[in-house]
Amino acid sequence: MLRLLTTIFLICLGIFLYSYFRELNPGTVDIKTSPSIQFQLSPVTLVVFAMALGAVLVTLAVGIRQTAHAIGNWRSARLSRRKEKIDAFHREGTHAFMSKRTIEAIGLFEKALVMDPNRADSLLWLGNIYRAEGNFAEAIRLHQRANRVDDCNIEILLELTKDLEGAKRYEDALQTLHKMLGIEPNNLTALIRKRDLLIRLEKWSEALEIQHRLLKANLPESERKAEAHLLTGCTYEVGRQLLERGHPDKARRYFRGAIKKDRTFLPAYIGIGEILIREGKIKQAIEILKKVYAKTRSIIILHRLEELFLEQGEPDEIIRVYQGALHQDPNNPALQFYLGKLYYRLEMVDEAFDILSTVEGIQDQLVDYHKMMADLFLRKQHMEQAVVALKKALHLKKRVVGPYACTSCQQESIEWSGRCHRCGAWNTFVALPSPNAGHTVAPQDSGPLQISEVPYQGIASPFETV
Repeated sequence: MLRLLTTIFLICLGIFLYSYFRELNPGTVDIKTSPSIQFQLSPVTLVVFAMALGAVLVTLAVGIRQTAHAIGNWRSARLSRRKEKIDAFHREGTHAFMSKRTIEAIGLFEKALVMDPNRADSLLWLGNIYRAEGNFAEAIRLHQRANRVDDCNIEILLELTKDLEGAKRYEDALQTLHKMLGIEPNNLTALIRKRDLLIRLEKWSEALEIQHRLLKANLPESERKAEAHLLTGCTYEVGRQLLERGHPDKARRYFRGAIKKDRTFLPAYIGIGEILIREGKIKQAIEILKKVYAKTRSIIILHRLEELFLEQGEPDEIIRVYQGALHQDPNNPALQFYLGKLYYRLEMVDEAFDILSTVEGIQDQLVDYHKMMADLFLRKQHMEQAVVALKKALHLKKRVVGPYACTSCQQESIEWSGRCHRCGAWNTFVALPSPNAGHTVAPQDSGPLQISEVPYQGIASPFETV
């Protein structure tokens, strides 16, 4: 009732004011809307009309704005509900994957991507699942999509690198790591992975450069020691590669650098000896190898000297070297064994029999020992002993043919190498027989590093197997 009375009052007041001001402002105003159309209005009517038109325009503007705001709120609410649904799919997918429900996880992530094809974290997780399943092509495709969505995301680039490595696309993986380091130059994970890839591809100079950078980083002491050993190995490999390519002077500098870093690093000493041999400085190489043996007591050095002296037609010299070593260490069964083998190789039957028949502690480790003894017994017409020796050789399940073994993974080899073919460790090969010569280990994956043959790696087995 009050509203009705207020409305009637306001209408009456308006009529009164309109009549009052119209009497005060008599006359008319001509309003043309076109050349041929003209209206006549009183001044008060014109003012009222203008006010009414303004009110209508303001009302329209406010209405349009409120309508747009309402539409925006509706769209925002709709997008929010959509995002919540996508988030729920993604969250459930991660839970399913963590619970080993892989197929369910894939379905949930794919649902999230149907609703939002550019959701980077869903692309990342789904790609990781496919990589875990061995589907590297699909993992690469998904992670590349994620990278296009967020091209500065380090995590995405790292996962893409893993995909490319799994697919054996090592050069592409290197390019991805290069992009990572362009975004974050001191990223240790990227530097380490790039270093490992370069080692796999035998790009030793580049690997060495990165290794220097890693050692300048603030690493824990335990890691620093391992990285320093790896630096020595990379330095040696650069020298070995230079020697292979016909640059002995440059190779010598790197070998000396490796020795400076680790005075016990046998491969670098052998590398320097190889340079001297290739330069025709045999006597100098022999003297250096003798000094290295005196320092390291490594039978591997004796094997190299054996090959050199026999190539020079000087078997008496290597016999004296072995005898001198055995004189300094008379109870060393390995020295006795290899001196006996040298006699056997030189057809010195009596000397070989005398020393090999006194060797103790290694008979059950080496098939070659019993085979040689059987042959020696045959030459001496001791048939029964020959048969016994052959039975022992045939009874051994472990056929140790190669005289070298890696102390890190027990991999055995006919030829010596500065680096193990299985585990990738440097300076780990020792001459058999050793305390673990008969010990076997389960085959191990080669890991990220693949080792290829190198030209001078072989100190060959210093005898013909029987």
